[in-house]
Amino acid sequence: MNTPPYDIAISGAGPVGSTLALLLALRTERPERIALMGRRFTPVGKDHCQEADPRTLALNHGSRVLLEHLGAWPDAAADITTVHVSQRGRLGRTLIRHEELGVAQLGSVVGYDAVLASLHQALERSGITRLEGSPSPSHGIGCAEFILDGQPVRSALAVQSDGARPQGIERQYGQNALLAMVRASRPRSGWAFERFTAHGPLAFLPHPQGDDIYGVVWCSPPAEANRLLQLQQAEFEQALQSMFGNRLGTLRCIGERHIFPLSMHAGPSLINPRTVAIGNAAQTLHPVAGQGLNLGLRDAAQLSQALTPWLAFPGSDPQPSLAQFAKSRRPDRWLTAGVTDVLPRIFATGNPLIEHACGLALLALDLLPPLRAPLARQLLQGLRI
Repeated sequence: MNTPPYDIAISGAGPVGSTLALLLALRTERPERIALMGRRFTPVGKDHCQEADPRTLALNHGSRVLLEHLGAWPDAAADITTVHVSQRGRLGRTLIRHEELGVAQLGSVVGYDAVLASLHQALERSGITRLEGSPSPSHGIGCAEFILDGQPVRSALAVQSDGARPQGIERQYGQNALLAMVRASRPRSGWAFERFTAHGPLAFLPHPQGDDIYGVVWCSPPAEANRLLQLQQAEFEQALQSMFGNRLGTLRCIGERHIFPLSMHAGPSLINPRTVAIGNAAQTLHPVAGQGLNLGLRDAAQLSQALTPWLAFPGSDPQPSLAQFAKSRRPDRWLTAGVTDVLPRIFATGNPLIEHACGLALLALDLLPPLRAPLARQLLQGLRI
């Protein structure tokens, strides 16, 4: 059997796949044997088929440090220094501040397109091989294989980072996320808000486009989300103001609104002895607390570490390294998935006793820092073992 032309082939050139490729390029003497398959980022305006992605991403402190290390941190970012968590109609709230964790910021909000553009610019300097197109997994003999535009792409091992839905655990939340942008008359610098309502969580995130602009993620049942989408601007502003309150003064909607369905899917990290899944190919999460991409970036960082010894001898069997990676990632993956799965459901049971208990829990977290610290650190950098 001839040696495969690539040591590692990565399916998906989104943020997680691109980050993994950059990390691996730093750990091998032959970065050209790392193949990244997927669409190249095209700035809006240069491709009439390309539309701006409306999503913003809340990247925690650990993710920011990682992207800065790779030279892929975007120029425009809005820092989060305080997170305010509350429950509509019930007592109890908690604040998480950056000072108590000893960091300059808890995280930052960036545009999806801005992150992807910075990563792809760094990829151009990395020396890895770029293969444009939409790959599909195939069955190689003694190697991993994808089919790209009808041609096989063979490698010693393969990584699926997006474009494939995890097979395993599935939960339909019966919620859609409505995305919007608002301008606040009394903005609070560095503050982010997570407000739990009877229909689902409502998040306000500082926005990189301006100090008085917030990105809104409003989760509610599909029929309600569609109703909110169809409201006239003044009616939508009134509904949002009623749900959120006056913490930021008067809210004025700017730009278009968008809807995304919400569900959770999680599957094994190790697909077969030569294929591993990370990021959205391993788990897709509810957006509460903004943990999805942060978890995927931790997948990429830990996989690159696990593969470092193997990259020195790429002709050897990768299975032990991949199996160790899958085992080591399990605690962080399932804890993060569990937290993001339970939070939106427990606050929306409609049971007054449970809602009051949740309010008391928020109050306890606020009054007792030893209780708050583990949750804050999990959100800040994930589970470290």
